[in-house]
Amino acid sequence: MGELNLLFRKRIGYPQDETVTFEKVDTILEKTAKSIPFENLCIITNKTAAISKENLKNRILLKNEGGLCYDLNTILYYFLIENGFNVSLVQGVVHNHNTKQWSSTGRTHVAIVITYNGQRFLIDTGFGGNLPLKPVPFSGEIVTSQNGEFRVEQSDTEHGNYIFHIKLKHKDQDWKVGYAFNTRKSVDESDLNEVQKIIIEHPESSFNKKPLITRFTDRGNLILTDTSLTEWANGKMIKKDIDPQQFKLIAKEQFGISD
Repeated sequence: MGELNLLFRKRIGYPQDETVTFEKVDTILEKTAKSIPFENLCIITNKTAAISKENLKNRILLKNEGGLCYDLNTILYYFLIENGFNVSLVQGVVHNHNTKQWSSTGRTHVAIVITYNGQRFLIDTGFGGNLPLKPVPFSGEIVTSQNGEFRVEQSDTEHGNYIFHIKLKHKDQDWKVGYAFNTRKSVDESDLNEVQKIIIEHPESSFNKKPLITRFTDRGNLILTDTSLTEWANGKMIKKDIDPQQFKLIAKEQFGISD
């Protein structure tokens, strides 16, 4: 078993002697969402590094950091490859539900496509609080998890050939578009590094302005910014204001992230 495989299992608390079958991917996704936070601190502190297998292993598995979609889905992609899965990375354009517009940063969302028994499924562990926590089939079938309902629709647009739809539990009354993604173009590390560059530099990037950390819990999820801590638990929201000193303490205690 390779080092990345061993370290990833240790980080998420998955047994090192247990075979990862397709039926166990749900468990991998849940454990990953609860163990590795979605966060942008490297960007805020100007400590980013090139996206590579070695750098991601160092940051996420050895230093116990989190990351954004291109970090989290890429490290999961490498883990799944080491466990014998047929996977590829795809790029997508996020849809803003409030403004009804597509993100001006373009194809800066990165997700995973896994092929099993001739069927394709979308996997995503890098979409903040919108994670399906299960593989979502390309057939259009609705998948239900503790986080809500999810489906993938075949739809040719200028942004791709599929659309990921979400309806979050306790939050959404209706279906909303998560993002459009393109399966026709292969994605490699040069693409990932271009995505990171855009997220760091683009004036309308939502991740280069203020710190954000979020992860799932058994009851919901936690969201930490430099001014507040929000906890969703069993559909109820508790929000409290914090100061910069509290931010560092909470980041360490609740998310395992230190300076």
